Amino acid sequence: MAPSSTSQTQEQRVQEFVNDFRALREEVGKVIVGHDDVISHVLTGLFAGGHVLLEGVPGLGKTLLIKTLAESLDLSFSRIQFTPDLMPGDIMGTNMIVEDEQERKHFQFHRGPIFAHILLADEVNRATPKTQSALLEGMQEGAVTVSGHANPLPQPFFVLATQNPIEMEGTYPLPEAQLDRFLMEIDVDYPDKAAERKILFETTGAEETRPKAAMTPEELVAAQRLVRRLPVGESVVEAILALVRSARPGPEAGETSELISWGPSPRASQALMLAVRAHALLDRRLAPSIDDVVALAEPVLKHRMALTFAARAERVTIEAVIGRLKARIG
Repeated sequence: MAPSSTSQTQEQRVQEFVNDFRALREEVGKVIVGHDDVISHVLTGLFAGGHVLLEGVPGLGKTLLIKTLAESLDLSFSRIQFTPDLMPGDIMGTNMIVEDEQERKHFQFHRGPIFAHILLADEVNRATPKTQSALLEGMQEGAVTVSGHANPLPQPFFVLATQNPIEMEGTYPLPEAQLDRFLMEIDVDYPDKAAERKILFETTGAEETRPKAAMTPEELVAAQRLVRRLPVGESVVEAILALVRSARPGPEAGETSELISWGPSPRASQALMLAVRAHALLDRRLAPSIDDVVALAEPVLKHRMALTFAARAERVTIEAVIGRLKARIG
């Protein structure tokens, strides 16, 4: 039996996406050395249409990675350096009094740096909670409201934020409501010796390597639509539900319930469903598997959970708890 035109079209779109992704990955690789898993997770978040939080000590290339992605995707880019004295208006913009040719005064909205396709919120946890919360509406609604007027943000819109470990001096923990808006939280660790050697030679020479645009905003939006159309088998759906529900305190958590203070909301299930689709597509597969659920469980869930005081006193980590939960589903 000859394949249907619909399946042929789907396979053609997937192949086009794979070709675009290869080109994109190649351009990013010209600038970013190592961090292959980090790049993979960030791209998964982008193609799933979600915001991503990168955590690591300063100097590991988090900011450079985000700037390189913006250039490789031909997207407008804006950076905000979060500091304790940053105000919400410094992010969203503000109404200013201007005078027209007839010397009549009126308010005019001056857009803030949030009006870009990719917003780098650098060291986001160095600002106060009031300023951090200024990102919430934009991350959830794709618009910001100033003086009662909603101002739509460019589409696609992504917040790629970096944060220092909360144990470091001068940091403010992100509110739970804001953490939940991030599709994934990704740890950025130190590079291995081979990667660091390559960094030494490629970043201290006379010439600076810059990436070329490998995808347009329209192609990125089309890829996100393709991700949402990818079918998800019943076994994968059940694995997502079992994993997320077992990460909450209660009977479904079993013996780990006494370790969990609070767990992920249904937004985590939605995030995991989108992420496993994007992860499969990036791996050139037409449907996700339970392995995708296991691979993405930690970055999707860990910032949506908190441990009890007793668990922290026993030095139990969220990663260890999620490891137990992953073992149950495969």
